[in-house]
Amino acid sequence: RKALNYELSKLFNEMWDMDVNRLMPGKDYTIDLQGKAGAAQQGDSAVQDSAARHLFHNVNEERLKSIKTFATFISLLDNYETSTGVAEVVTPEEIAENNCFLDAILATEVMKLAHEYLLKKKLAKPNLADFKYQLYDIWFQLYARKEGDRPDSCGFEHVFVGETRRGKQILGLHNWVQFYLQEKRNQIDYKGYVARKNKTRPDKDDQVLSIQFSWKGLVKPIGSTFIGVSPEFEFALYTIIFLLAEERVTRETVKIEEYELQMVVCRHGHHIGTAYPVLLSTSSE
Repeated sequence: RKALNYELSKLFNEMWDMDVNRLMPGKDYTIDLQGKAGAAQQGDSAVQDSAARHLFHNVNEERLKSIKTFATFISLLDNYETSTGVAEVVTPEEIAENNCFLDAILATEVMKLAHEYLLKKKLAKPNLADFKYQLYDIWFQLYARKEGDRPDSCGFEHVFVGETRRGKQILGLHNWVQFYLQEKRNQIDYKGYVARKNKTRPDKDDQVLSIQFSWKGLVKPIGSTFIGVSPEFEFALYTIIFLLAEERVTRETVKIEEYELQMVVCRHGHHIGTAYPVLLSTSSE
């Protein structure tokens, strides 16, 4: 495993502390972990279900809707055709929604800190409008997941909304709000938590989880996700790692709060291909 990146750990902890929009476990939401997930392969249609109930027992939706970054984020979740290979059609209204979301997150302390850090590294434009354009390109610019195909994907869709490939595979979907909303519509079936080797079960207060679930009839054997954090927090972390990186796949080991994580970011040319946290350990063990 790669050595801990102290510089990024320090930065991400500052962001964690200033993430005022984050929802608090036990107060703004409760999760119900239930059983440990069984073994599964990507794309299995049937696996053991170790969780009869939803992962999210309840979420304070009033709070979600009253926070601008969450509200504008939620409005983006229905803008995508989740099947890869089906060209995306971006309407002027959707472009406006993307811009509203970026404006909302750029007004937060978390994104201001991200911008300052990237400026120091000469990786961002000083002017906020230029920085916003840069973010738009990284996250919302469409591209083809496979060479030569129709532009069917973008970083935002992959990471935050999720996609399916040829009805066989779930791609992305690493966001807790999308998970909760899909669960509420009975589109997602939580199958149980995935424990790390020789580790005890996760805790209902844990804000990074490894879980197994099915979506649109397909199984994702293991998916890691932050729980409760604001969209700007995830956006900031992934953008920073993406802009710092040269290689196609970057893995940075960081410690945020009590979580030791490997942050994985893959690039698709000038855009984000995928990004997610992998839980290595929690210090509460």
